[in-house]
Amino acid sequence: MPREHEFTTHTLQPPQLIETAADLAGLVHRLMQHARVAVDTESNSLYAYREQVCLIQFSIPDGDYLVDPLALENLNPLAPFFAATDIEKVFHAADYDLIVLKRDYGFTCGSLFDTMWAARVLGWPRPGLANLLEMHFGLHPNKKYQRYDWGRRPLDAKAVTYAQMDTHYLLALRDLQVEALKAGGRFEEAQEIFDYLRTHVPEASFPTVETTFWRIKGVRELNRAEKRALYKLHLWREHMAEQLDRPPVKVIGDRRLVRLARTLPQSQAQLSEAGLTPLQVKRFGRSVLQALHSRGTPPPVHDDNHERPPEAVLDRYQTLREWRKEIAAHRGVESDVILPNATLWFLARMPPQTLDDLLQAPGIGPWRQRHYGPDILGLLDSQPS
Repeated sequence: MPREHEFTTHTLQPPQLIETAADLAGLVHRLMQHARVAVDTESNSLYAYREQVCLIQFSIPDGDYLVDPLALENLNPLAPFFAATDIEKVFHAADYDLIVLKRDYGFTCGSLFDTMWAARVLGWPRPGLANLLEMHFGLHPNKKYQRYDWGRRPLDAKAVTYAQMDTHYLLALRDLQVEALKAGGRFEEAQEIFDYLRTHVPEASFPTVETTFWRIKGVRELNRAEKRALYKLHLWREHMAEQLDRPPVKVIGDRRLVRLARTLPQSQAQLSEAGLTPLQVKRFGRSVLQALHSRGTPPPVHDDNHERPPEAVLDRYQTLREWRKEIAAHRGVESDVILPNATLWFLARMPPQTLDDLLQAPGIGPWRQRHYGPDILGLLDSQPS
């Protein structure tokens, strides 16, 4: 493996930008020749009304590649690569990447290695990528570009380097971690976590105006009339954000929107008193007042009364949580490294009777069955049905 001094941004060759169907076909052909490929994505959630994947980075030993989804008609040629079970896709913190790749393109991941989760299994402190690159390779990525608008074109040259670094070192980091995982007897455990991540990707859809209304900070503190006013403002803001293609909070923030609903301003001067900036008053003042004093519609009903699980289920879940906390503390890792919450709820609702039953629980494979199975069965057997 290369020595630490070799890992510097000065040795990076510029990445190849993939903007045509022919270039994409050539890239897919190259990727399919490798057993491991580093992958990352960049989206524009901080800058668009409907976020989308704006860049997909790939690194293999002989080069780095940046695929531009905004320049390509479709990314369908990448589907077989992502689905391939014999090509390990190496991500850092794959959870969100897998969600957006599935949402935007329908991609599924056939084989995964996650360097963040590997670091967590190993109990390494500060498992963020910037920290790991600094710790193992002496690198200092420019954090300024964590909030970059990846929907901009052309891309800033320094942003391109930042995106390239997100994958360029992942294969070397993965090799370090594999060695450490195998030395510590944790490799199989990590593989089970990776399999869980890639096979339990949540369905992602863009939220509706009804659901986003109840996410406004402070909405539950309002009375009925104020909620009605806020809903009218909310619908106006969603419409304006869609027109401007920016996140709703970048039109008017939640705190100011709630204050408008409480004060019900009658004029542009009162809008200023309610906290709107001069630019917001000039740009949106008239339409805000029209929306606020329109007939409108009542806000959607919000169901806060979720069915409470039976006491026996809650007791089993709490028992499993306490056990998991003790195991994690002994290991020096966080609790969800031992088992995810979804697994605990599954076990609490459907208590296994045998070790084989445990394999039906999401997140439990042969390694966890062997190491945690007897404890889990014993704990659940001691709980009332």
